[in-house]
Formats: sequence, C-alpha cells, structure tokens
Amino acid sequence: MSCASGPRGRALEALADPARAKGAIRRIAEELGVHPEALRSWVKKAQVDGGLRPGTTTDEAQRIKELEKEVRELRRANAILKSASAFFAAECERPSR
Repeated sequence: MSCASGPRGRALEALADPARAKGAIRRIAEELGVHPEALRSWVKKAQVDGGLRPGTTTDEAQRIKELEKEVRELRRANAILKSASAFFAAECERPSR
C-alpha cells in the first residue's frame, strides 16, 4: 500500500515542509477532513517504513500476518493427520471379521 498518493501523501508532504511545522498535524488534518490522530498514525507509519523510527514496517507486518496464517493452517492440518493416524492405527489393531 503506497502512501504517496491521496490524502496520506499530501499530508506527509505538507508535514515535511518546515514552514508549516508548528501545529501542523492539527491544521493539516483539518484541511484534509481527517482526525488528527489518524494523521498522526499515518506519519508514524511512514516514519517506520522510511527507517526514521524503530518499529515493524508495513511490509514486515504483512509478512508476519501471512506467516501466522500459514502456521494456523499447518497446525490444523497436523491435527487432522494425527487424528487420521490414530484412527487407522486403531483399525489395524481390531481383529478382522
């Protein structure tokens, strides 16, 4: 997801202008019709993604989400295989009719 276009991009560009620094978040948020906390969140995310602030980048967060989904799917498959293995092991131990 790119922050270079739309209101996020305009906001980040405006905040980069030192002449607009004092009270910039509130003023720019008002100009764009967004809540100041939303704008502040966009700025923090852009700073993390740009390496200016420590934290998990957007790409890293997406990768973590994908890996967590994969782990859930693998655990579910593992549970199914364990159940199937136990079922077939019990079937093998039963005497034939």
